[in-house]
Amino acid sequence: MRPLSVWFDHEGSALERCKIGLGRSRDAPTSSADTASGRLAIAVVLRPTPITPRIHRNSPAMGLMVELAYWPRYYAPPDIGKKGLPVARFIDELRRTHDCGKIRATDIDHEVVLFGWVANRRDHGAIIFIDLRDRGGITQVVFDPEASGDAHKLAEGIRGEWVIGIRGRVRSRGEQFSKKEGKMLSASNPNLATGEVEIVALEATIFNRAETPPFPIEARTDTREEVRLEHRYLDLRREPLQQALMMRHRINQATRNYLTDQGCLEIETPFLCKYTPGGARNFLVPSRLHQGKFYALAESPQLFKQLFMVAGYDRYFQIVRCFRDEDLRVDRQPEFTQIDIELSFVNQDDIFALIEGLIFDIWKAALNIDLKTLFPSGKFPRLDFDESMNKYGNDKPDLRFDLPHVDLTDLVVTHHGGGIPFFQTIAERFNNASYRRDLPAEIVKAMVVPASANLSRADGDKLEVLAKGMGAGGLARAKVAADGSWVQSPLGKTVTPELRIAINAAVGAKENDLILFQFGKTSVVHTVMANLRVAVAKRMGLVPDVGHGDKWNFLWVVNPPLFEYDDDKKRWAAAHHAFTRPHDEHVNLVATDPGKVLCYRYDLVLNGFEIGGGSIRLHDPEVQQKVFAALGMDDTEAQAKFGFLLSALRFGAPPHGGIALGLDRICMLLRGTESIRDVIAYPKTQKGTDLMSDAPTAVSPEQLSDLKISVVQG
Repeated sequence: MRPLSVWFDHEGSALERCKIGLGRSRDAPTSSADTASGRLAIAVVLRPTPITPRIHRNSPAMGLMVELAYWPRYYAPPDIGKKGLPVARFIDELRRTHDCGKIRATDIDHEVVLFGWVANRRDHGAIIFIDLRDRGGITQVVFDPEASGDAHKLAEGIRGEWVIGIRGRVRSRGEQFSKKEGKMLSASNPNLATGEVEIVALEATIFNRAETPPFPIEARTDTREEVRLEHRYLDLRREPLQQALMMRHRINQATRNYLTDQGCLEIETPFLCKYTPGGARNFLVPSRLHQGKFYALAESPQLFKQLFMVAGYDRYFQIVRCFRDEDLRVDRQPEFTQIDIELSFVNQDDIFALIEGLIFDIWKAALNIDLKTLFPSGKFPRLDFDESMNKYGNDKPDLRFDLPHVDLTDLVVTHHGGGIPFFQTIAERFNNASYRRDLPAEIVKAMVVPASANLSRADGDKLEVLAKGMGAGGLARAKVAADGSWVQSPLGKTVTPELRIAINAAVGAKENDLILFQFGKTSVVHTVMANLRVAVAKRMGLVPDVGHGDKWNFLWVVNPPLFEYDDDKKRWAAAHHAFTRPHDEHVNLVATDPGKVLCYRYDLVLNGFEIGGGSIRLHDPEVQQKVFAALGMDDTEAQAKFGFLLSALRFGAPPHGGIALGLDRICMLLRGTESIRDVIAYPKTQKGTDLMSDAPTAVSPEQLSDLKISVVQG
C-alpha cells in the first residue's frame, strides 16, 4: 500500500507535515504506533475558505493527498459521505449541461447537470423539492433518498439562496390527484417554461452558503426601492431585472448588427472633454496635472461625431455612456446610454429611413414584435412642431388617445374677451399690438372632457391641484348644459352668449361635457394643458398608469423653431444647439426675425416619451456666423467656446446630420416599467446617490490639496 500523508497548510505558513497511519512522506516523522495501526495515511490541506474536497494523485513516494475544506465556525461543514462530492467534480468533470430554464419534455430520461441558486425549498418528509434558479429560469429538483441517499442528506441542510450544483435525470412531473376536481390531473406547472419536467438528483454539491437576504428574491416585491438599491446585487437576481438586462443585450446586438450592415463604423469618443455651453449642466473633473483647470464629462459625443464627418468617416455610430448633472426624474439618470449616429451626404429623410429600420429590428429582437403590421410602409407618421404644440401642448405627444387641445386665442381676441375679465386683458394686448399674433406671448386654450368620463367635482378639484403644481393660477372649467349654457362655473355668469356659442362649436362640446380652460403665458399654458390631457386620459382608462398597454404609437415631430426667447436674459437662445441647419427659405430671417426661423431638427416620439432626437447640421461657415450673431455671440466668444469645431468646419465639412436614441428610455418603454432605474444595472436614486457603494463620498484633505481644491460649505 502506498504511503499517505497529512499536510496542514495555514494561510501561507510553512507546511507542517505529520504522519497518520501506515506509511510516511519523505520527511514526515514516523512512529511504531502509526505503523502498527494498519490505518491508511491521508494527506489533508486545510484552507481558510469554504472549498470542497479534491483528491490528488501524487508521486509514489508521496502517495495520495486529499484536500479538505476548512469551514469557519459559523458554517456547518457538509457531510461529504463515503464518496465525497467535491466542487472540482462538478466544475472540471461533470460541467453544466443546461441553464435552469432550458429543460423541456424532450429531455426526459436524459442526464443533466445544473448550477444555480436555491429559490425555494419544500420538505415533504421523505422527499425534498428545490426550485433551482439561474438567469435562464427555474427548474424543480427532487431529492429522493431512493435515488441518492447522499444527495438527499445534503439537501436536508440546504437553505434559500445557497449556490449548489446537481447531477440528475430528467423525468415528467406526471399526474397528481386533485381533491377539488376529484380526479387525477397533470402535475405540470404552466407558469414555468420547465413546468412539464423535474430533475431527480443523483449527485449534489454546495458551492457556497448564503446569509438570509434582507428581502425575498421574488418577481413581485413590495420591498422599498431604497432597500433593493442598497443590495442591488441581490435585486439583480430577481426575474424582472434579469429579463431587462438580457433584453438590453439583445437590443445592443441588434443595433450593432443593423448599423454595421448599413455601413456604419463603431468608433469611440472621449469622456473627458472641454466644457461647451448651450446644453445640460456638465459634471466637472479637476485636472491634477493642470491645476485650476477642469475637464467636463461629455454630455454627448455631439462635437466629436461631427469631426468624424469632417475627417471622412461618413457613417458613424456608438453605444455610448453620457453624463448630465441635471435634476433627476423617472426617465432620467446622471449617467445614461444612448445610441449615437452621424451620417454624411444625407438629408432628413435618409436619417428617418435608417432609424425606422433600426427601430423595427430592435422591437423584433426585444419582444419579437413585427412593427410592419402597424406600419406597413415601414415609415412612421410625421407631425409639425407647431401643430403638436397647439393640439397637445408639447413636442412629445402620446397618440394612444385623442383629447386634443383647441387654441381659442384668435376667437377670444375677435370677441374682445367675450365678457370674461381675464380674456379681455389678453385680447386687449393683441388688439393694441403689444403682442404678436404669429408669436403670441400669451394664449387661451381649452380641452373637452367627455361626459362619459364621469368626472366628479372632486376629480375637477384634483386636476386643479395638478395645474397649480405646474405653475398655473388655477383651472377654469365649465360644464355644458342641454341648452349649451355653462353651469357649475363662474365663467357662465359673465361670458357673452356669442363667445360661449363660438367656444362650444370650436371645441365640439356636447351636453354634460366638461370644458377645461387655461390662459396666460404661452409656455405655462402648453405645459399645464399637456399634463392635464395625460391625467384625464389615465382617469378615463384610455392608457394604463404605467406601461405601453400593447400600443406602439411612433411619431416624428419635425420643423421646430431654431431659436427660443429667453425671458430672463431678454435675448434669443438656441432651442437645441447652435449647429442646427435652418430651412433654406428662412436663412434671411435669422438676422431680422429669429423667432420665425424653422430648422431641420427632429424628435422621435413613442407613447408620450421622446426616445430620440437629432438634426441636420450647419456645415456652411457663413450661415453659422449669422446664427452666432442672432445669439449675441461675437467671433471671439464663438472661437473661445467652439474653436476646434469651427476650425474643422473650414477644412471641407460635408453636409451631415445625425441623431441619438435614448437606450435606457427605450428599454423602459419596452419593459413597461415605471422607472428608468428598473432597466439599468446599477442606477442612482432621484437624489443622484448610489446606495450600494455609498457614492458620492467626501474625499480626504490630502486629495483636495493634491488638486489645489478647497470645499466651500453651503
